[in-house]
Amino acid sequence: MDEIEYVWSVLGGDAALTTRVARAARPEVLEARLPVRALASACVGACALAAAELAARRTAPGGVPAVRVDDGAVAAAFTSERHLRIGGREPVSFAPLSRLWRTADGWVRTHANYPHHRARLLAALGLARDTEDARAVDAVGSLLAGLPARSVEETVYAAGGAAVALRTPEEWAASEQGRAVAGRPLVERGVLDASPARTFAPVPPSAGALLPAAGLRVLDLTRVIAGPVATRTLALLGADVLRVDPPGLPELPDQHVDTGFGKRSATLDLTCDQAAFEELLGAADVVVTGYRPGSLDRFGLSPRALAARRPGLVVARLSAWGAYGPWAGRRGFDSLVQVGTGIAALEGTADRPGALPAQALDHGTGYLLAAGVLRALTEQSRHGGSRYVEVALARTAAWLSAGPAPDGASGAGRPRGTGGSAGSASADTGDTGDTGGAGGARGTGGTGGPSTLGTGSGARRVRAADDAGGPGASPWLRERESPLGRLRYALPPVRFEGGPTDWERAPGLWGADAARWV
Repeated sequence: MDEIEYVWSVLGGDAALTTRVARAARPEVLEARLPVRALASACVGACALAAAELAARRTAPGGVPAVRVDDGAVAAAFTSERHLRIGGREPVSFAPLSRLWRTADGWVRTHANYPHHRARLLAALGLARDTEDARAVDAVGSLLAGLPARSVEETVYAAGGAAVALRTPEEWAASEQGRAVAGRPLVERGVLDASPARTFAPVPPSAGALLPAAGLRVLDLTRVIAGPVATRTLALLGADVLRVDPPGLPELPDQHVDTGFGKRSATLDLTCDQAAFEELLGAADVVVTGYRPGSLDRFGLSPRALAARRPGLVVARLSAWGAYGPWAGRRGFDSLVQVGTGIAALEGTADRPGALPAQALDHGTGYLLAAGVLRALTEQSRHGGSRYVEVALARTAAWLSAGPAPDGASGAGRPRGTGGSAGSASADTGDTGDTGGAGGARGTGGTGGPSTLGTGSGARRVRAADDAGGPGASPWLRERESPLGRLRYALPPVRFEGGPTDWERAPGLWGADAARWV
């Protein structure tokens, strides 16, 4: 079974539609021991096909538009945070205390990009929360060198922080959480009630881009990367996306810029502004959440509770470790999931763990979630019902790490490192190494290819001399003005014939918009 055919089957799509997908394979991008490039292209391809399918559903009778997946565009998008420039400035990446540490018996990875996680990490280790970074790195390193890795994991977790001990693939597979994750589908989907079929307003063909999500309102309750990537994709496709954050928990500024294209951003305190939230929910078509499983249930934000108040809703949820098993309530990030599931061990050496060439679990899971939402909307228009879609970084990791997807599989397997997708421009051969290149050779044209890329409002093409993160990325980078200054950014990789090629709206300031629909 081909990679995109496998993902499309998990999403419940018509297998015949995969013939609409063509792929420009570029073996030089996203090089790794694991088939990262194949996973990335399959996630993006399935998302683009779901968008094309919904576009066909909302236009006059006709075929599903052709989809083109270019590995170069996918690689640039999967490393978008590296290409981002804000007024010429490089973004802030990992904080000093977000790193791998040697322990008495192995390695542990901590995540302290957010100030509250940094404070909890230091408190768990008995260090002052206001310790300066350089001193904190030395102190944490000295302490962890004398402690067992799993003891550190449990101590930091108990203090509300984020740390995971390195495991081999075999250790993860044998763990209770590993078994729980492996037993779940890559994308969980279901029907919550018997609501009537959704009736879409038609999207007439016009001189503008075909926007399959036009007129839909998406309430975005996500953070970090994976969830915001999903909602950024829905915004590309025409949805009115309103991201809502707690006022006391701001997003990392550069991360907000990278994932904020096409959206508005507001703050709302659910502990005292429940009425305002209910007003938003009452006019929403889709709600996407990205907090730890169960953490929003006290606000009535479980899928069934939401659908009971807003019949016909699509509820999409993502988590790090899955909404099941003993780690369901744990905090997690892409880098931690790589370490916990054995990916870091597979990509490393005998002396040190490694990492994927991109935060591929985050980005891949984000496109899977967007694809699940788009397919749920299409199915609603045929069969009705409030719907839910659920994904987890750890489940995407299991797909990447496991053996090839068997024919007829519905939830297991991984993308193969050899063989191209339907209509591939060239063979997608396996490779080794763990380089971080994100570029690719200039495309050969065709539907959505670099030689035919359009530009968004105020965007300009970036010269080859402006490349970052690998040779040849410039065809998939643009610059434009924004309320935050001039931005350089990676273009969206989701492309289908007649569809959008850039976001209409540049990101704005975090929390600057009103918490209401426009």
